[in-house]
Amino acid sequence: MNIILPVGISFYTFQTLSYTIDVYKRKLEPTKDFVAFSAFVSFFPQLVAGPIERATHLLPQFYKKRSFDYTKAADGMRQILWGLFKKIVIADNCADLANQIFNNSNDVNGSSLVLGAIFFTFQIYGDFSGYSDIAIGTSRLFGFDLMQNFAFPYFSRDMAEFWRRWHISLSTWFRDYLYIPLGGSRVNKGRAIRNTFIIFIVSGFWHGANWTFIVWGLLNALYFIPLLVTGKNRNNLNIAAHGKWLPSLKELLQILLTFSLTVFAWIFFRAENIHHAFEIILNIFSKDIFIFNRVDFLGSYMHPVKMLALLAVFILMEWIGRNDKYAIERLALNWKRPLRYALYYVILIAIFEFSGKEQEFIYFQF
Repeated sequence: MNIILPVGISFYTFQTLSYTIDVYKRKLEPTKDFVAFSAFVSFFPQLVAGPIERATHLLPQFYKKRSFDYTKAADGMRQILWGLFKKIVIADNCADLANQIFNNSNDVNGSSLVLGAIFFTFQIYGDFSGYSDIAIGTSRLFGFDLMQNFAFPYFSRDMAEFWRRWHISLSTWFRDYLYIPLGGSRVNKGRAIRNTFIIFIVSGFWHGANWTFIVWGLLNALYFIPLLVTGKNRNNLNIAAHGKWLPSLKELLQILLTFSLTVFAWIFFRAENIHHAFEIILNIFSKDIFIFNRVDFLGSYMHPVKMLALLAVFILMEWIGRNDKYAIERLALNWKRPLRYALYYVILIAIFEFSGKEQEFIYFQF
């Protein structure tokens, strides 16, 4: 059956579930303010795609009187600006290229399919983290603080670190309300492995009743379990190259390996079905992988080489700001005002100059 569901139903379902569970466990006093509770459930900036806020964090903010704070508002505007750049320049352009390649996967070679998987990898990150930045920045304009939802996940050195940095509000939700109640990792190895499989399979199922999402979840569980078994799942708690400009060779190789594993898993997430995913993977791991044909014949809005150049600039900006909550949080704050505003206008002009075809937010369907 084709069932029409309200937009963002999984987000505010989880949000209200956290309220109910926290009240049941006496971590939170039940509110008597129906207006505040309704506002918490339907808070418009993050209603349709998160972050998934906890009642213990967001609900009390509705009780407080708020007054306009210029510093917070300016910070919110900077985060909105960066979120728009992620969505309109990075995600929408990558979406067009990824769609062209995935939709014509039988007509392109292995190297082009790799490129398509990489474009989708940046599409989903720019799309989802861009929305989160816009939601968090908008909330700050109104005097509300929302939790950070992404912490530069593609600079992770292992899959455990990746999942501490990707969709943080969902990952921590599953950790606190599913993984820990099941016993977490404070049980024997067998049960810890079972618990890990459960949360990743549930995470896959949360995205949709499609085998591609289930396999995506299973793959991530398989990536995670060796770290859990060897006790290395909490090795990398700080961001890569902390306090340094460049990563060490070891860190760079770890980042590239983790990124490659992530790209491979995203193939299942993007594919139409399991058969389509395996077709793409078989074509990638063939002799065609070494044939670098042009892919601009696909009729893409943005030339792939131009997009790769934009991605290089984007990755550099993210790397520079990786210790902050978003890439340009503190960038240029110490510059003189004309230079600082010049940077913001460059980003704004880039949004208009390099905007891609309008694409719906991926997570609107979840």
